[in-house]
Amino acid sequence: MAVYTQVSDEALEAFLKEYDLGTPLSFKGIAEGVENSNYYLETSTGRFILTLFEKRVNAADLPYFIGLKQHLAAKGFPCPEPIHGRDGASLRTLEGRPAVIVSFLEGLSPRKPNVTQCRELGAGMARMHLALADFAMTRENSLGPASWPRLWAGHEADADALQPGLSALIAEDLAAIAAAKPQSFAIPRGTVHADLFPDNAFFLGDSFSGVIDFYFACTDALAYDLAVCLNSWAFEDGGRDSIDYNFSKGAALIAGYESVRPLEPTEREALPILCRGAAVRFFLTRLIDWSSTPAGALVKPKNPLEYANRLAFHRKVETAEGYGA
Repeated sequence: MAVYTQVSDEALEAFLKEYDLGTPLSFKGIAEGVENSNYYLETSTGRFILTLFEKRVNAADLPYFIGLKQHLAAKGFPCPEPIHGRDGASLRTLEGRPAVIVSFLEGLSPRKPNVTQCRELGAGMARMHLALADFAMTRENSLGPASWPRLWAGHEADADALQPGLSALIAEDLAAIAAAKPQSFAIPRGTVHADLFPDNAFFLGDSFSGVIDFYFACTDALAYDLAVCLNSWAFEDGGRDSIDYNFSKGAALIAGYESVRPLEPTEREALPILCRGAAVRFFLTRLIDWSSTPAGALVKPKNPLEYANRLAFHRKVETAEGYGA
């Protein structure tokens, strides 16, 4: 989450007249993240999040994202539910941007997830996959392997500026993944979150309480979601610019997932290349954000080298057992 577009008092007042949410009591920007402009909104009827869509989000995809959250909420899965205005619509326009108000989800995002939280996250993600099994809408992964050559083009020098020789390693990763053709694997596919980092999951203590920020959700391999989470939950800062894989956390995350939805043998076989691919995806988008984040935005771009170091680990893993499966 972040704030790129400022909302004036007058614009907010006019916008809220389209809802039955009562009188506004508090309204403030949320500075985390890199994608959309987000605000905490409290009114006399409750607490909400207001999102204005920016950057990578295609306006044509917004009905999919809103429908997905409505589907999950109807299934009882904890996520922000889009709020309808008086006219029955939840998607509107504010300050020239598409905008939506969603319900406030209770809980906190863990800064340093523990083993129990990793297991809880895995089980929660599997429940989400099952709840979405009959979600009829589909969306191509716009940041899947087909997009990576385009994202990488022209950024080789940026990579070498971060770490000498890094561009050659990334080129090798791209070639290896292209040769493996993960998008053609015969493994279960469905609706995935595709960005389920710790700051997009909520907990009450060690108990999983929900998921937010579905704006990269798409139709892809279910195990790709697991690969994204292994990258974002099971690695830790090892000091001296290194990142260490925490085998206990990775094993707990996988075990939690399999307690709800056991992985198929083909998914286990695909896990190493999916983890490597997920690391490439986040390295590339972080590399672009590193050099292009607007100077006035209330957001700090994330360091691409974290994912360069993860890639160094993935290059050595040959089986799912290397991640704790």
